[in-house]
Amino acid sequence: MFKNPSIILLLLVFVLFVGIGDRVLPEPMKSASFNTRTTINKNLLGLFPTWKSKLKPHERTNKAIENTEQGK
Repeated sequence: MFKNPSIILLLLVFVLFVGIGDRVLPEPMKSASFNTRTTINKNLLGLFPTWKSKLKPHERTNKAIENTEQGK
């Protein structure tokens, strides 16, 4: 996939920086790592639309119970 080992090393360093940098690095880099991860998370979550149910949370269950009680 990657022919140049420096690309692999750079990618690994970036993943480690984003993944655990806020736990092991000193303060200026700690907040940079946290902010980078937060930004990436927000952007990835923004790619997917939010799904909202047309029904109320328990409406379908309540209707099924009523139908069962009425013998339908």
